[in-house]
Amino acid sequence: MQFRRRLPSMTALIMLEAVLRRKSFTLAAGELGVTQAAVSRQIALLEDELGQPMFVRKHRAIEPTAACLVLGASLAQSFSNISDAIDAIKGAAQDVVTIGATVAFSSFWLLPRLADFRAQNPGIQIRVISQDAKIDLDSGAVDLAIRYGVPPFADGTVIASRGDVIMLVCSPEYLARRGNGRPLTVTDEFIETDAEDRSWLSWGQWLAELGVHFEVKPSLRFSHYTETIFAARAGQGVALGWGTLVQTFLDDGTLVTLDETRLSPEGRYNVLLPLKSRRTVAIDRASSWLTAALHK
Repeated sequence: MQFRRRLPSMTALIMLEAVLRRKSFTLAAGELGVTQAAVSRQIALLEDELGQPMFVRKHRAIEPTAACLVLGASLAQSFSNISDAIDAIKGAAQDVVTIGATVAFSSFWLLPRLADFRAQNPGIQIRVISQDAKIDLDSGAVDLAIRYGVPPFADGTVIASRGDVIMLVCSPEYLARRGNGRPLTVTDEFIETDAEDRSWLSWGQWLAELGVHFEVKPSLRFSHYTETIFAARAGQGVALGWGTLVQTFLDDGTLVTLDETRLSPEGRYNVLLPLKSRRTVAIDRASSWLTAALHK
């Protein structure tokens, strides 16, 4: 209770912060839902209590004094800390974590593993945002994101990452039809993904990396990698198989590798925390779980 006797009126401090930020008694009054006279009265009482002016009144303008700027900076930081603490409490109470990832990563890697997270963390709700366009971490739409690429990233902190291996995949039926052990040729049926992010290899990039020189003319093109893999599993041709994403289908036998060729790209799957991340128990648990699951 002793510190409260040392503090001026909280109402006056709130009004001071608003006036300083808005640079106007009138605009501060509008923001706070009070009259300009009420704001002026509170500032005057604060000045009397502190024994020095907070503003120099000029014609149609006000200028904060040095003392006002010092106090205002402290108030802004304190109010920001209080706001962050309240957001954290609300987030913990709601126990909701929003994770963003590409459609393929969500469908092939994340969703099959969410049952494990839910079993370990009953009561925490998971919301998944799946989109192939880059997720804006500054928007506050997600608490965590899985982004493929080469770190660092300007809008997030990498808390875990994992590389991948690319291979040629097709259905067992397609492999039997074309013949096992035969090298890739222009006569094969190629399935291509028109990815916006070119860190995901195209057929042309794959062949160039291996030093193979012939032009690929895909017989099927899709806007999402999920469709590419479904077509490959249906025996429609050969696709570039990103090991992390297609391992489930290699395990259940709906996909097989065409040959022993493997390529390790430069990019990695990165678990990102937004730079302006809120901290809750639920987010911390989801972060730890994603880190452990990605490294398995």
